[in-house]
Amino acid sequence: FIEANTADGLRKCLVEEFSNLYIFHLRGNQRTSGERSRKEGGKIFGSGSRAPIAISILVKNPQATEHGKIYFHDIGDYLTREQKLETVSEFGSILGISQQVGWQAIEPDAFGDWLNQRDPFFDTYIKMGDKKDKVSSTIFGIFSSGLQARGDAWYYNSSESTLKKNIKKSVSFFNSEVDRYESEYDGSIPLKDFVKVDTSSFSWYGDNYKDVAKGIRFSVSDQYLRKSLYRPFTKMMVYFDPKLMHRPGKFPQIKPDESTENRVICLSLAGSKDFSVLISDVIPDLHLIGDSQCFPLYIYDISEEKVDLLNQEDEACGQQRDAITNDALDHFQSAYPGSTITKEDIFYYIYGLLHSEEDRERYADNLIKQLPRIPRMKQYADFTSFAQAGRDLADLHLNYESVDLNTEAKLSGPLGLRITAQGVKGGQDTDFTVTKMKFAKRGEKSKVIFNGKITIENIPEEAYDYVVNGKPALEWVMERQAVTTDKKPGIVNDANDWAIETMGNPRYPLELFLRVITVSMRTQEIVRNLPKLDIL
Repeated sequence: FIEANTADGLRKCLVEEFSNLYIFHLRGNQRTSGERSRKEGGKIFGSGSRAPIAISILVKNPQATEHGKIYFHDIGDYLTREQKLETVSEFGSILGISQQVGWQAIEPDAFGDWLNQRDPFFDTYIKMGDKKDKVSSTIFGIFSSGLQARGDAWYYNSSESTLKKNIKKSVSFFNSEVDRYESEYDGSIPLKDFVKVDTSSFSWYGDNYKDVAKGIRFSVSDQYLRKSLYRPFTKMMVYFDPKLMHRPGKFPQIKPDESTENRVICLSLAGSKDFSVLISDVIPDLHLIGDSQCFPLYIYDISEEKVDLLNQEDEACGQQRDAITNDALDHFQSAYPGSTITKEDIFYYIYGLLHSEEDRERYADNLIKQLPRIPRMKQYADFTSFAQAGRDLADLHLNYESVDLNTEAKLSGPLGLRITAQGVKGGQDTDFTVTKMKFAKRGEKSKVIFNGKITIENIPEEAYDYVVNGKPALEWVMERQAVTTDKKPGIVNDANDWAIETMGNPRYPLELFLRVITVSMRTQEIVRNLPKLDIL
C-alpha cells in the first residue's frame, strides 16, 4: 500500500485519519524480477510471503494541531531476511530509529503518492487513451488489453494440429456436460457440485461452469486458428473463438481475421513490474509484456452481431478506419505549421518516443502508475527523427524472424556448423532439436548450451542490454524455445513443432536466437541515436 497505484485512495484516507504515521519498510517484494527483485532482498516471513512487508505505527492524537505527518524509513537494498530481522531487533522502537536520525519526512503529492512521486508536467501532455474520460482529447479512439484466454495450455500451442486436437477434446467434454445437465440435473445439489470441473479435460475459468446451465454449446472451426505473439519474440498458434475467451478485448475489431492488416503498440499496464513496449502485427497475449494494453493503427467497423461470425470472413472484415483520432492529428499538426503530418507518422513517433531512455527515466514514476502521455517536440526535425526511429524499430521487431543472423557468435560441437547472415550451414535437421537452452556457466552469458550437440559461443555482451518486460530479449528466446508440459492437463508445448510445421525449418530455434542478437544490437543502436527530449 506504500507505493502501489491501486492504493492511492487508501493512502489519502490514512493521511486524513491519523496525526502521525511511522512506516518502517522491510521490502521483500517477490512479485518483481531481475535486479529489482534482488534489491528487495529476503522475504520477512520466508516462503509464506511474496508481498512487501512494512511495520506501520499509526497514531491518533486528538490534541495534535497537524494531521498526516508521515515518517518513513527504508531498510535498504540487497539484505537477507536474517539481516533485516537483526536490524528490526537493533532499532527496537520508533525511538531507536529516531536516535539514528533514520526517519524521512514525506509530503504526499496531489495524486496521493508517498514514494516515487510523479512528474506533474506529465499530465499536461495528450493522453494515449482513456476509457473513462469521454471528454478529453486522446490520441487513440480505441485500445484494448491483450488477449486473455481461459487457460493458456488449452488455447495456445506451438503446433496447430496439437492445438486443434486439444480444443476438440475440450469442447467435446464441455458439450457432454451440457448434455448431462439437461438429462440428469434435478436441482438437488448446487450446480457447481454437479458439474465435473475436470481440469484435465476443460479449462474452467472463474464461474464459467454456469454456461452449462445456459445450454451453451461450442463447435470447432479452423477459422479460429490464428497466429499470436505470446511472449516477446515468440509466436504460437491460438484458438481465437471470442465466445471461448475469458476476455477477447477489442481484437475482433482490431484483427478480425488472419489476413487483416494491422499493427498494435503494446505497452505494460500501469502497475506492472517495469514499463515496456513492443509492436505486433498478430494478436498479442495479455501477458506479452506484463499486463499489456494495445493501441492499434487501424480499427475495423464490425457490429456486435458480426463478432460471433468471424468464421465468415466476407461478413466480418468491415470497413477499415484510423484508430488515431482527428483531435490527435490536429494537436500534432498545430505544433508544426507548414509541415504535413499523417496519423501513421504519429503512430511511429509514439513507438520511437516510448523507446527513449531519457523519456523513460524522466517519467519513470508516471509510467508505472498511469498510461503514457505523449509530449510534442519543439522542432519538427525531432518529431520526424522519432517517427523514423519508430519505423525502423517496428521493422526490426515485426520482422525479427527474417533479419540477418549475427555472425559474431560461433557454434561449437561435433557438427562443424558455421553461421552465415542467411542461415546456419552444416549438420542434419535432426541435430537441431531443442529441449531447454541454458547458460554454460552461471553468471557468464557469452556461452549458451543449445542442446547436446551445439553450443553457442562468443555471444556479444551488449546483446543482453535490450530488455523487454524485465528480461533481455535473448533470455525470452531461451525460455520459450523449449519443450514444456503443463502440470494440470498434461498438455505438451514443443517449440520444435512451430519450427517444423509453421516455419518449415528445424533450425529455426537456433537461428531465432542468432537473429534476436541482431535485433537486440540494432535496437540499442537506434535507441542510442534518438534525439534529446526538447519538449514543447
